[in-house]
Amino acid sequence: MFSALKRLLIGQPLKSAELGEQKLNKTKALAILSSDALSSVAYGPEQILIVLITISTAALWYSVPIGVGVLVLLLALILSYRQIIFAYPHGGGAYVVSKENLGVNAGLLAGGSLLVDYILTVAVSISAGTDAITSAFPQLHPYNVDIATLLVVAITILNLRGITESASILAYPVYLFILALIILICVGLYKGVTGTVTPEMHAPIGTPVAGITLFLLLKAFASGSSALTGVEAISNAIPNFKDPGPKNASKTLAAMGLLLAILFSGIVYLAYAYGIAPKAEETVVSQIASQTFGRNYMYYFIQGTTALILVLAANTGYSAFPLLAVNLARDKYIARMFTIRGDRLGYSNGIIFLAIMSIILIIAFKGRTEHLIPLYAVGVFIPFTLAQTGMLVKWVREKPKGWIVKLTINLIGALISFTVMLIFFITKLGQVWPVFIFLPLIVYTFHKIKKHYEAVSEQLRITTCEPSIPIKGNVMIVPVAGITHVVENSMNYAKSLAPDQIIAVYVAFDREAEKQFQEKWECWQPDVRLVTLHSHYRSIIQPLTKFIDTVEHKANESNFRVTVLIPQFIPKRNWQHILHNQSSLLIRAFLLYRRDLIVTTVPYHLKK
Repeated sequence: MFSALKRLLIGQPLKSAELGEQKLNKTKALAILSSDALSSVAYGPEQILIVLITISTAALWYSVPIGVGVLVLLLALILSYRQIIFAYPHGGGAYVVSKENLGVNAGLLAGGSLLVDYILTVAVSISAGTDAITSAFPQLHPYNVDIATLLVVAITILNLRGITESASILAYPVYLFILALIILICVGLYKGVTGTVTPEMHAPIGTPVAGITLFLLLKAFASGSSALTGVEAISNAIPNFKDPGPKNASKTLAAMGLLLAILFSGIVYLAYAYGIAPKAEETVVSQIASQTFGRNYMYYFIQGTTALILVLAANTGYSAFPLLAVNLARDKYIARMFTIRGDRLGYSNGIIFLAIMSIILIIAFKGRTEHLIPLYAVGVFIPFTLAQTGMLVKWVREKPKGWIVKLTINLIGALISFTVMLIFFITKLGQVWPVFIFLPLIVYTFHKIKKHYEAVSEQLRITTCEPSIPIKGNVMIVPVAGITHVVENSMNYAKSLAPDQIIAVYVAFDREAEKQFQEKWECWQPDVRLVTLHSHYRSIIQPLTKFIDTVEHKANESNFRVTVLIPQFIPKRNWQHILHNQSSLLIRAFLLYRRDLIVTTVPYHLKK
């Protein structure tokens, strides 16, 4: 039943030879890898206004120069990451650049930041998409967390089906969103030119505002820079592009930068022109669309596509997180399971892990986007800064042709990224302080995992001079619940392995049943030792595991190996298995974690 459900949701397995068919062309890659950055125009400008409105509505005109500053930062990042794409064509982005040029700890800091950032990408995108839905349908507000969780599950299933299939489906909403916003911006600008939008709707640029401070403006700029999250995703995902990968990736990055600049500047200007103030119950994009078109079909088209891309922006995380995890796992800093491809040739373990962590965040923060964005943005600007600094070191060390120009581009990118990162830490310390705790913990965990893998590798290597400990014998323990064909099958299997000793263990709840079972066993299997354990509290697990511990301890002293054979029978229908084997499954679950203990089941298949 599980297999059938898996095939229905995920599809039939793909052959390894079909991996080349899972690569993305530029059109699909732009939709999948740029959805995070493009979707941020739905909340990036709003974050600027949320800071400025704390002074007054007159202060909202500052959103225009702040928006220009964000565009300058965008240009610097696009040029910088274009160089990273050609310098490191196998992907890895900030992690690989930092590790190779700044050292292991800098690389792990960048990698850890990006792993957290991609988890936050999914949580923020889904939460923001849910906000767009509930802005159009206010009666759904109480169900924000439930809707967001269901959306994460849906997009996870879609990604488990494979990158090409998910890209084919998700490309349409992304391009519809771009079309919808371009129409919104064009109509809004047209209304401004024709005089429909009057100067009385907003404060003129340059209007003096009492109480405005440099600290507040920097805070607004840092908040608006959250619109640049996701810019680095293309440099991480070069292996997903069709050949030539670096060339296609650089063109996709340029297209994304141009589209992001147009959409971001358009929304910032329209919000200023209409005098839009942020509201808790309605997004800025919703207010702009409402004033431009009214609550008609165009409004709902814009809200619908906005909600879709905000949800689908999570796909950038689903595309980039598994590839970054693969790089870390190959270097033995996280579990090797992240390097395994699933049935559909995607790194399914990374996809599932990302989904679980995102749902935990959504529930913990109750789906409130504004609480997640500061952590989200600061997790991006740390690797931004490290990547640009790493490239500076690379150009100075290697001095390739034209390295002065390349050095200048990365120097500007590094300075701006570092400045924005400092602004975040200074102006939003109350919201981003967890970074100072969980990032060192993540780096420490990476080192512990690496140390573990190296220690295990050293002991498993056959060239080591340490001699292996000889095994003198084997003791088999067989838990039994009665005298049946299932138990007989297990006993026959145990005897066929010719162990030094077989011990059958029976747990009794009353003395009379214990005595009767001993008598029957003596007649049925006189050559197999039976140990009966009396359970005062009607528990099978506790006395059985205590007995196994005792045997295992004595066996280890004599270099004997202990094996536990658990009898099970398999009905004709698989779903009935759990109805008949609760005790067997429970025993197996409790014993699997034990060291130096082999635990296996012996199946007996029913014929009818």
